Amino acid sequence: MKIIALTLGPVETNCYIVADEESNEAIVIDPSWDGEQIAKAALDAGLKIKEIWLTHAHFDHIGGIASLVNALPEKPPVYLHADDYDLWKSGGGGARFGIQIDLGPEPIRLEDGQILKVGKYAFESRHTPGHRPGHSVFYSAEAGILFSGDLIFYRSVGRTDLPGGNWATLEKSIHEKIYTLPNETRVFSGHGDETSVGDEKINNQFIKA
Repeated sequence: MKIIALTLGPVETNCYIVADEESNEAIVIDPSWDGEQIAKAALDAGLKIKEIWLTHAHFDHIGGIASLVNALPEKPPVYLHADDYDLWKSGGGGARFGIQIDLGPEPIRLEDGQILKVGKYAFESRHTPGHRPGHSVFYSAEAGILFSGDLIFYRSVGRTDLPGGNWATLEKSIHEKIYTLPNETRVFSGHGDETSVGDEKINNQFIKA
């Protein structure tokens, strides 16, 4: 598996291009900003973007969708949990910060437990509310990789003071959907550095295992 990480946009949000190197099929998780740059990074690596997966619909995670889709020869489907459709329709909450974005194509409903594929790799979509009601993470057991969005970061956690956030729900999601994974699972989050489940269980001061 090949992972290309790009940190883009006004609040330095991580976008990930995830690919099966045998087939050169790729998906994009959270095209945060500068869609043309994401498309170029994939092209330069010889990858074909097949789908777009969204952890949630805050503006800094969806701001590059429209320009990414427009830069591709074939328009890929976009997946988002239905509980975040309202935020997507309202522009990702960007108006609170004076930011307007082009939404791009309407997402397809993403279900809890749904299996998504990139080449030969399978990812399970896990509904993890707390930061947002429709927040989801993407976990590949065979690759030992989790894309955690804004649920959990390197020794930190996502905000719960924005509309739709709830601390008790966030804590429950982390305990039930993250800390139950193998300790060696690599965690790629929406902001900041890579971490692991085991490191967070020991060193995350916000939510202990």
